[in-house]
Amino acid sequence: MLRKRSSLILCGTFLFITWNAILVLLLWGRPPAGQMEETGQKHSEVAEKPTNDLMGDLLRIADTLEAELEIQKNFLIEIQSHRTLWKASNRNRSKVIMPPEPAIPILVIACNRVTVKRCLDKLLQFRPSAELSPIIVSQDCGHAETAEVIRSYGNQVTHLKQPDLSDIAVRPEHKKFQGYYKISRHYHWALNQVFKTLSHSSVVIVEDDLEVAPDFFDYFRALLPLLKADPSLWCASAWNDNGRDGYVDPGKANLLYRTDFFPGLGWMLLREVWEELEPKWPASFWDDWMRQPEQRRNRACIRPEISRTLTFGRQGVSLGQFFDKYLRYIKLNTEFVPFTKLDLSYLKEETYRKDFDKEVYSAPVVTYEDINKGKLKGPGPFRLQYSNKESFKVLARNLGIMDDLKSGVPRTGYRGVVSFLSRGRRIYLAPPPGWSQYDPTWS
Repeated sequence: MLRKRSSLILCGTFLFITWNAILVLLLWGRPPAGQMEETGQKHSEVAEKPTNDLMGDLLRIADTLEAELEIQKNFLIEIQSHRTLWKASNRNRSKVIMPPEPAIPILVIACNRVTVKRCLDKLLQFRPSAELSPIIVSQDCGHAETAEVIRSYGNQVTHLKQPDLSDIAVRPEHKKFQGYYKISRHYHWALNQVFKTLSHSSVVIVEDDLEVAPDFFDYFRALLPLLKADPSLWCASAWNDNGRDGYVDPGKANLLYRTDFFPGLGWMLLREVWEELEPKWPASFWDDWMRQPEQRRNRACIRPEISRTLTFGRQGVSLGQFFDKYLRYIKLNTEFVPFTKLDLSYLKEETYRKDFDKEVYSAPVVTYEDINKGKLKGPGPFRLQYSNKESFKVLARNLGIMDDLKSGVPRTGYRGVVSFLSRGRRIYLAPPPGWSQYDPTWS
């Protein structure tokens, strides 16, 4: 653009000088006035033939030149005005202000585990920006040693302390679940701090026993616009419940899914969703409460093929439930996937549902014996069909994937379908064609 502008100015200047040179020659060499009349020119536009009155001739030429110069002056003024417009246009273009990237805080829920250091070290190691990814550690329990570990990070993290450490009045049969009540109370307080006190518009929640993958931050930043734009989504999670080594495809670290099951364990929440959930937040067992139809409202979450979090906390209020059998074997992604540079439009509901149903129900149906005895022919995928709660649980248990259901939804399930690898081949454990909805009694 600059080169074009300079060329035009030079061209205009050249034309101006050339025009005036030709003008002088024409004025001195014009034919007699009579001849000019024969061509239809007016007397007022024709210079008289030079006379013996040199001074008079010069004055007449000067008058004519003055008129012509006025025309050229106006022409140059017009060029200059265009030049000014170009400059203003370029200035405005250079001053176009892109909307700033939103900060996505990481909320670390902590209590009495000094091993929170492992969690924080990984977060700080992979965090690309302190401004875009502030780390907020919310500590319950009042455990002094854990508080000291958190304080040792100085201004690299924000340390919040849950002020209410009192026991919670519960029914006698729930006394052993006191820890779950306190966790729910802590989540409620901490999320209010993030959204109401600190005024953030989104948050990624991790607990103090999670280690994150190298692309953890890029993963959530890429999913934020999708989460905001698609009302059929209500969270994004870094976790695959069936993500054990051997059950996921290591060659598809960039593969993401929609799931009807709320995964947790490193998940993103929008302020709008919190405003919906906060008034009815439960006294305990908040994660199972999130999986109820009244909260989910037929919305889905995004989850990865390969987990971006790994839990190392065997000891906790759940007393190691599932840890030894499943969680300790979850594969943590090690390959950095630039999710913010990928096209994730395939995750939009209409597109995803259509493609997913087509792939699942066009896959050949096989039996458990075919899988177990290595009789599958071809690369897959293959469909293994279940018909009721009992057949699902038996097949899931025999295949080594998690067999529990919450409000009728299997872990990682989408439209009743659970996707995983078995002996290197993709298996879809699926209900019969025509599936319409979950049965909440399957729990």
